[in-house]
Amino acid sequence: MHPSVRQRHDTAPHLTFLSSHRHGAKDVDSSEKKPQFHFDLWCFFTIHNWVLDFGRPIVMILFSLKGFPLNKPTVGEYFHMVYNIITPFLLLKLIDRSPKTLPLWAVYLCIITFAMGTSIKLVGDSMNHRLLVSGYQLHLSVRENPIMKSLNPPSLVESFELLYYYDENFGRFMWYIPFFLILFLYFSGCFTVLKEEKRMPMPAWLLLAPSSLYYWYLVTEGQIFILFVFTFFAMTATVMHKKHKGLVPDSNGLFLLYSFSVALVLLTVWVACLWNDKILRKKYPGVIYIPEPWAVYTLHIRDKLSL
Repeated sequence: MHPSVRQRHDTAPHLTFLSSHRHGAKDVDSSEKKPQFHFDLWCFFTIHNWVLDFGRPIVMILFSLKGFPLNKPTVGEYFHMVYNIITPFLLLKLIDRSPKTLPLWAVYLCIITFAMGTSIKLVGDSMNHRLLVSGYQLHLSVRENPIMKSLNPPSLVESFELLYYYDENFGRFMWYIPFFLILFLYFSGCFTVLKEEKRMPMPAWLLLAPSSLYYWYLVTEGQIFILFVFTFFAMTATVMHKKHKGLVPDSNGLFLLYSFSVALVLLTVWVACLWNDKILRKKYPGVIYIPEPWAVYTLHIRDKLSL
């Protein structure tokens, strides 16, 4: 065999491997084998979200800023930093487990945007927690807060309004849009022709409650009800579309779909309990009324705990 022909023959498998890895191709059709529930991934993902994100404000309450210098990071902020580092790797692992081939450029763009959004939120949350120690009331607007009225010069209020604008708009949407987009892209590949996979295993049912409660927290704390509902409706539409092709959600798809469904029920109960609160109604005007847990805390809970 000619040396040049032999060289092309030897490098062909290597090029094939690189092409397969670059495009995320799967060697085996996911519909031809029984999908497995990714308990290890979902368990770590749920614990991670509960400890580092949901548990962050709780840590801030338990470990008051009074025990830390105001110009140094606190325990809750270290939690946030760890969350910013670990979560992108978990999302990449989630995409890696997806039976559906996804464009790498879209995945990387989502991860980069997510990291930028969580970094903006880290700065906003840090200032927010320091203001809470000084008596800031989250159920009031920036200008209505008593501590803001005493600022000198008064133009500093506009600086704080700009800070909250970055935190509540750019930070939130750059965080949550890629987060929910990755979940939906993963969900769109969680379908199988195996009818027995319409049932979730027992480990999935055990994780359902904490997972649903975390999504409730994301929606209420992040004020992203429209984004959440749009993602839920997109999941439901995908299920109906796939059903016409003879496909049903596997256990991982059902876990995500049920988590969103229970979170929506929790949201309904949360809003119903606070429906007639006039102060929160003024804080969150408009058709969509979703009070934040932090606002409820400063309005109804903080003073009772200090007694």
